[in-house]
Parts: sequence; structure tokens; C-alpha cells
Amino acid sequence: MPGALGRLDAIARSSGFGLIVLIVSNAIPLFGVLFLDWEVQTLLILYWIESGVVGVINVFKMARAEGPLLPTQHPSVFKVPSGAAKVFLIPFFILHYGIFWMVHGFFVFLLPVFAGAAAFLPGREAGAIPRSSLTAEGLAIAALALLASHLISFYFNFLRRGEYRNVSVAAQMAQPYGRVFVLHLTIILGGTLIFALGQPIALLAILVVGKTILDVVLYLRTHRSAQVPPPDALAVAPGPPGPAGPWSPGPPV
Repeated sequence: MPGALGRLDAIARSSGFGLIVLIVSNAIPLFGVLFLDWEVQTLLILYWIESGVVGVINVFKMARAEGPLLPTQHPSVFKVPSGAAKVFLIPFFILHYGIFWMVHGFFVFLLPVFAGAAAFLPGREAGAIPRSSLTAEGLAIAALALLASHLISFYFNFLRRGEYRNVSVAAQMAQPYGRVFVLHLTIILGGTLIFALGQPIALLAILVVGKTILDVVLYLRTHRSAQVPPPDALAVAPGPPGPAGPWSPGPPV
């Protein structure tokens, strides 16, 4: 039994496991588009919620980050205290990213106006089930799936694999902005075009697939650049042997 649990833990800690969860969670919006008549507004709200999740999780990543603040800083020689930096940078990130997220939401909710849409929802026939009720239920499921994907990546990649040891609080603060900017600039521009063209299902599906591909590329890039060496590799190599033995310092200069 312990051996089986160990194998399951090893699988979960691999980057492939997180990648599979990422793809599966992104497949739920595609299912909604193809089979539940999801509209582009639903997708944009979902991805806006996801960007908020990314920001909240990044606060915990910043709090856990232990990497050197300076790229050339060697932990055995001099270490800039990161605690003071966290006291300043974490509240700054919450304020700055929070404003960024609210402005993003402003554009998401006003996109139908910008795109020339006459109404938020099309008219319904008498007795028909409103699409908004189906969308709200599916939206909650999709949002929870994306939340689970980011939490799994945070736990297994950032904590268990030790990525926090190699990233500084300053570098971690900047990390979400590139992802959110690229993804949501693409999504909002694509959503505006889809609104203008009458929301064809094919274009909605392309939007979801394109977002998923960008997610996968950014996921692989992030976690490959955060490869963590084993603890032994972080040890300081001994200097040349001195006259008193292999671990003694060399003669004074």
C-alpha cells in the first residue's frame, strides 16, 4: 500500500499530471459551447473569474517564495531579507492586480455594448428554459474546474516540487501579468469579433481551443523554467584543499 501511494504521489507531482488537469478543465467550456449553447459573454466571464483565481493564488505564492531577490545573490555569501520585501510587495500586488482585474471585468461586462449588441440575451419563446439558468449552472462547474486546476498546480508544482525555492517574491509578483495580458487581450479581441459576426459556434469553439493552447504553452514554459535541482545540488562546493586537510581554507593571500 505505501508503495502504491508513493507511485500515485510521484505521478501527481509530475508536470504531466498538472497538464492533463489543465486540459480537462479547459475542455468544459468547449463542451458548453458545443452542447449547452454557451455564448461568448459566458466564456469571457468565466475567463475573467479565472484571472481572479490566478491573482489570489499568486498572493500565496509570493508569501512562500524563498528565492534570492537579486539574480547574482549567492545564499551562502549574502542574503537580502525577503520578509521586508514581502511586507511591501504583497499589499502592492493585491492593490495593483485588483485594479487590473476590475478594469478587465469592466470591459468584459460592457463588451456587448462595444460590439454593438442590442441586448444581453436574445428573446425566448414561451415555455422555453432560459439559457441564462443553464449557463449559470455550467459556469459554476467550469469555474470550479479551473480553480481545481490552478490549486493542483500550486500544490504539486510550486510547493511539492519546490519551485518556491528558486523564485523571488519580486519575480513571482510579476509572473501572472504576462499570462493574463496575453490570454485576455486575445480573448477580448476575439470575443468582440465573435459578437460582431453573430456568435457562430465554430468561432466560439476556436476561441476556447485557442485559449487552451495558449494555456498549455505558458504552463510548459513556466514550469520548465522553474526546474528545481535536488537539494544536494544547492550545496556549496568545497574549495581547494588547504595545508591542514581537505576541508581547511587555503593559505591567506
